[in-house]
Amino acid sequence: MTRLSVNINKIATLRNARGGNIPNVLEAAINCERFGAEGITVHPRPDERHIRYQDVRDIRPVIQTEFNIEGYPGTGFMDLVLEVVPDQVTLVPDPPDALTSNAGWQIRENLPLLKKIISELHKKGIRTSIFVDANKENIKYAPETGTDRIELYTEPYAVNFYKNKEMAVRPFAEAAGLAHNLGLGINAGHDLNLDNLRYFHKHVPHLAEVSIGHALISDALYYGLENTIQMYLQQLR
Repeated sequence: MTRLSVNINKIATLRNARGGNIPNVLEAAINCERFGAEGITVHPRPDERHIRYQDVRDIRPVIQTEFNIEGYPGTGFMDLVLEVVPDQVTLVPDPPDALTSNAGWQIRENLPLLKKIISELHKKGIRTSIFVDANKENIKYAPETGTDRIELYTEPYAVNFYKNKEMAVRPFAEAAGLAHNLGLGINAGHDLNLDNLRYFHKHVPHLAEVSIGHALISDALYYGLENTIQMYLQQLR
């Protein structure tokens, strides 16, 4: 069964726009879990423009479901995750000023860095995932990093879904099949939504987890958070 991890960055963005503590990010994490989310994802950036490092520290002890922290493995990020010890760390190649994740790792070119970082995370018992494009030649190098999983960067699928959904999903299905044969778990995320999630889930094999933030939090403005989480879970059942 594919798990739904809710990325709550956008709730922090709304809070930070006004200052203070409304909406309350910690309460949102607790409620997402209570409403059925099978994971909570955050992506703290060095400028803390949405999720703050203290949010990460506050969330860790109060949720029982899986806690996934995404980010580029700079010094500050690594210090944070080694302190907090989440269930999973997803490594992304974003520069510090990136608006959002927009590409996966070029694994071969970054093998020394990824092997070093993943080894450090494994010493703390943290499961690792690396953010990658649906490029089979690139994914072939993933086992050399020591990672447990890959996370497929799904924006290209979302962009092409309305043009030709069969062609849009094919590279992801093939990439997931390869990763599974290499002994890797498969996660996915970026621009998955209520329109395209069910089709992706149906056609991409061995999918362990999807991480969804922007679309889900936006839908919650119309449908309410509890109802929205249930709607997304239905796409995965």
